[in-house]
Amino acid sequence: MTDKPSVALIGAGAMGGALLKGWLAAGSIDAARSAVFDPNIKDEMADLCAQKGVAVNKGEGPFDAIVLAVKPQAAADVLPHYTTFAKDAIAISVMAGKSVARIQDLLEGAPRVARVMPNLPAAIGRGASGLYAPEAIDAKGRAIIETLMQAAGEIVWVRSEQEIDYVTAVSGSGPAYYFLLTEALAEAGASLGLDRQAAAALARATLAGAGAMMDADARAPAEMRKAVTSPGGTTEAALKIFDGDDAAMRKLVAKAVEAAAKRAGDLTD
Repeated sequence: MTDKPSVALIGAGAMGGALLKGWLAAGSIDAARSAVFDPNIKDEMADLCAQKGVAVNKGEGPFDAIVLAVKPQAAADVLPHYTTFAKDAIAISVMAGKSVARIQDLLEGAPRVARVMPNLPAAIGRGASGLYAPEAIDAKGRAIIETLMQAAGEIVWVRSEQEIDYVTAVSGSGPAYYFLLTEALAEAGASLGLDRQAAAALARATLAGAGAMMDADARAPAEMRKAVTSPGGTTEAALKIFDGDDAAMRKLVAKAVEAAAKRAGDLTD
């Protein structure tokens, strides 16, 4: 017996598989007491489980946590098969659009259900996840959730379930905003006359490098922006277009994130 949590992972697809790899790489879980349940588990995942001593499609528990990583549209068919596990374990959902109440209903009244909203970079351990736990989950339970989700990257607790919709709009959808800016910067470079492949390479490396620098540098983003911006220089000329006196870019981002948050709420049942 160890003080590491035992986990039943329900679904080992893109997100579930990424979490499992992170847990095992970091030694975050008690592999011998954990299990993965996925009838279509990939050979890579099955081999990893065999190497680490994690059971596949078998095991009765008890488990400290049951992590729900199935596709939201499959939840109604899949979750009722795991109600026994959820009676004593903390149920942690990484499914988008499924409320605590709905998950409890599918798990026949599971007493402790938390929601987590990770994002795409969680697949490489560089994600940003919003965590929500109702009062029924105590400090020990919250610590388990933190241990499991830190394997995916940065974690932030939110105060209410509604705020999970805001997390979805900021960090859940956020990688797409970043990718879009990379596309736009590459297209702008090509329109100036750069070779298209060269423009794409420059845009990709520039944004990736800026992100890495922000991760490594403790300064606020605004301070770093100012450090790049010389008075009367090229960067200042561009920023006046992006975000001059009318704050066009900030207004556009706010409007876009508001639309994403509203849609997240509309889609949640």
